[in-house]
Amino acid sequence: MGFNCGIIGLPNVGKSTLFNALTSTAKAESANFPFCTIEPNTGRVGVPDSRLEKIAAIGQSAKIIPTQLEFVDIAGLVRGASKGEGLGNQFLANIREVDAVVHVLRCFVDENVTHVEGVVDPVRDAETVETELMLADLEMLEKRVETLSKKARGNDKTAVLQLKIIEQVLFSLQKGQPARTLKIMKDDKKTFEMLQLLSAKPVLYVCNVEESSAAGGNILSEAVNNMAIKQGAVSVVISAKIEEEIAVLEEDSEKTEFLETLGLKETGLTRVIRAGYELLDLITFFTVGPKEAHAWTISKNATASQAAGVIHTDFEKGFIKAETIAYEDFIDYNGEQGAKEAGKMRQEGRDYQTQDGDIMLFRFNV
Repeated sequence: MGFNCGIIGLPNVGKSTLFNALTSTAKAESANFPFCTIEPNTGRVGVPDSRLEKIAAIGQSAKIIPTQLEFVDIAGLVRGASKGEGLGNQFLANIREVDAVVHVLRCFVDENVTHVEGVVDPVRDAETVETELMLADLEMLEKRVETLSKKARGNDKTAVLQLKIIEQVLFSLQKGQPARTLKIMKDDKKTFEMLQLLSAKPVLYVCNVEESSAAGGNILSEAVNNMAIKQGAVSVVISAKIEEEIAVLEEDSEKTEFLETLGLKETGLTRVIRAGYELLDLITFFTVGPKEAHAWTISKNATASQAAGVIHTDFEKGFIKAETIAYEDFIDYNGEQGAKEAGKMRQEGRDYQTQDGDIMLFRFNV
């Protein structure tokens, strides 16, 4: 199941440095000039989850496989991108393909690293990018209105519904409010999502601070956090430079020691990955056996048969039942056998709503 977050921002804010650290690679060139990322780089990252190791220990699994989230490093955007400035058209096409946006904001001052606007101001930078996304949405919707109006006059019901929603979005955009702030009725959500609006993407603000501010942030990251709270969004403080240094350390003990010297309990990347997972409204279920303990990603509200389909399409097609144990019960009763004896293993049908942490064994027939 492919869920991905696009890493965006102005040039030279630390996008590629963050991407390299996330994926523990150096494949995304992070040079000090605009547009050093042209084609988007893609990397898959394991989602940190302490439950998986505990499940594997009880199940005596030979292998541990975490669930993954995909990150895409997208070229830096500049003012005027909606009109094709810089790599604007390419940027907008790439962002349309991702499920959510990780917006990296420069919250550090360094004379050796140029800023495309000349002065460091992360709130202004966020507004610059947001404005370009909204302008691109406006232009696209205004073109659609002309075509749909003709169809609506001919009593095309689908066109009438689309026009109604587009008018709501246009009203919001013209007031300077992104499409994601709109409250869309449940019955209209599918039509709204089909519009593929750039400003409807959920956003996580990542404040890239200097090394000395990694633990508590600084005045610039505080301003971003205040902006995020007003928008109902989330912000995370990291130092991409520190994360890049941690990424090259091989031993976990080395990483822990390095973090402790900086007054940090966990890496900034762990917070980014976790926040990205929550941003996309995802949950985790597990399968466990002697060969492997495996974490799997599904959307909240996914059914048992849909969860089975994440593992293999045949599991969903021939779904019979899901033998299910809650994570807490699996731990409390020391595994499958103990949970079964305590009456904590449930036989769930295809429409069962999978819960975060469920440990499942699927029965199927094809």
